[in-house]
Amino acid sequence: MALPLARPLPLKDSSHGLVGRSPQIQTVRRLIEKASRNRLPVLLLGESGTGKEVVARAIHEAAPRGRFVPIDCGSLVGTLMESELFGHAKGSFSGAHENKKGLVELADGGTAFFDEIGDLPLELQVKLLRLIQEREFRPVGALQWHKVDIRIIAATHRDLKAAVAAGGFRQDLYYRLHVFSLRLPSLRERKEDIPLLIEHFLAAGRESDLPWFDPGPEVVRTFLDYDWPGNVRELKHAIERMAAMYSEGSPDVALPSALVYHNAGRRNPTALERPPDVNEDSGQEFCLPPPSPVISLPDSEKRTIERALTATGGERSKAAHLLGIGRTTLYRKMKEYRLA
Repeated sequence: MALPLARPLPLKDSSHGLVGRSPQIQTVRRLIEKASRNRLPVLLLGESGTGKEVVARAIHEAAPRGRFVPIDCGSLVGTLMESELFGHAKGSFSGAHENKKGLVELADGGTAFFDEIGDLPLELQVKLLRLIQEREFRPVGALQWHKVDIRIIAATHRDLKAAVAAGGFRQDLYYRLHVFSLRLPSLRERKEDIPLLIEHFLAAGRESDLPWFDPGPEVVRTFLDYDWPGNVRELKHAIERMAAMYSEGSPDVALPSALVYHNAGRRNPTALERPPDVNEDSGQEFCLPPPSPVISLPDSEKRTIERALTATGGERSKAAHLLGIGRTTLYRKMKEYRLA
């Protein structure tokens, strides 16, 4: 595996919007093709950040028909949630001055993507079940049922079987959605794709005017050691963070601040917890304590610098070496955070 990334070329190893060559991603690509051949409901399972909406769009676009309408089930709260989904008739409630189409009707002829279906309130689950079974719905305050031709794709990071057992999710809806299920692998299950993903996000960042940079083999190795609890989304944000900090001639690739999230359950320590010896002749090893839970990026960076200075007894050259940045960069950061 070639670790250094030498040039900002568009990634070729990508189809259906999925980046990678791992067996797990190849399996997902094959299942996308199978799911796109019919209009049966599809249930996407996987941890947050694994790319469930990317896969949902890929299924839709593999056999494009109508619109792709994403529906965030977690945001459907309050008295107007049914109206958001199914629309309403004029005069059905205070403020309903005209007929309004809901998200389901907007998806007529196309695909409705119910993201985080496990968060859908029980009172709406029964209405969704009728939509799947009968292909019809009724707007709030209306007397007539509306027929629709719609594909349903649902996604969740939750264990729906456990939710069914706990009474938080309807069993009949679960079985209707589970006709075709597809589990997306976590990033720690396909780490061989990380170098390709880094290249992909660096190239994509140029469209947002972020500079391209070569992270170098040490950074890539550290990324391979990390377990990525936020999956591909966390990796994307880390690359964007590093690109935003980069300046020509003084690469501000501050790895500790890029990896903000602490994965308490990972089996392999990151390079942040097993840094190189600062001085081989000193007989001393300087180690940073594990990072704290999620905090803001500036606070994370400040605390990381403070830990490095404490671990090296305030010796800035050693602290810079430990952090993997230049002394000039460290001095500037110390001044910025008033640590000097």
